Amino acid sequence: MNLRGAEVRARFAEIVNGVKGAIDFLRTNMYVETVLNLPFSTVLVPLCVFFARPGNETVPVTEPQRAKLVRWFWRACFSRRFSSGVLRNLKEDIDGMAALRDSQPTTIGEFPVLITADHFRVSPFRVNSVNTKTFVLMLAQQHPVSFVSGQPVSLARVLRDYNRSEFHHLFPRAFLATIGISASEQGPLANFCFLSKADNSTLGGAAPSAYRVRMPTRVEPILGRALCPESLFADDYAEFLEERCELLERYANQLIT
Repeated sequence: MNLRGAEVRARFAEIVNGVKGAIDFLRTNMYVETVLNLPFSTVLVPLCVFFARPGNETVPVTEPQRAKLVRWFWRACFSRRFSSGVLRNLKEDIDGMAALRDSQPTTIGEFPVLITADHFRVSPFRVNSVNTKTFVLMLAQQHPVSFVSGQPVSLARVLRDYNRSEFHHLFPRAFLATIGISASEQGPLANFCFLSKADNSTLGGAAPSAYRVRMPTRVEPILGRALCPESLFADDYAEFLEERCELLERYANQLIT
């Protein structure tokens, strides 16, 4: 409120450049297609500071800078950095981004983050929650493919039309109900993957070992891109959750390291 109108108008192009740069960075590096994909829209603010330049200038991003920006993004999301202490954390990250942009020493992203297998075993899949949005973007980094055709998932379309219908259970609810797994235990993050409504209908609600015959002969590439263990087809839900949570934990920690 203390800023003078003339200064705001004079620097408006700088702000626009920052917003455009931040959006382009998120789309290119994290496959973010819409603000609905972002676990926190707040992450745009520090990124805008990094990319803000007057006039027609652009910010040349070096590989070390890009790596720090990507690491900061994942650490902010997995730590739920902007769930509390928002103004304090924003100020710290804004200062860090300005230093990173100007090639000055910075501790951007050097805040504590702890990701364990339980994160994926306990957190429920709710399409608009922070944990689920982070999980979806994490899976997108692996360039998932269709469980039925083996063709690449159209991430741009799926994430642009972000909704629950593009994600489904690896162990179908109908099957889990037959083996006595309660509804509350059927929906952790670890039991979900990119799976369109059409593919889900093709696979049906049968046991994984039963719907395996409707999948391509070679499933290893499909499972690998879904961060999914082959124990899926043993129909042992507990064993599957154990192994998939370990895979997810390992990859998540790679992203924040």
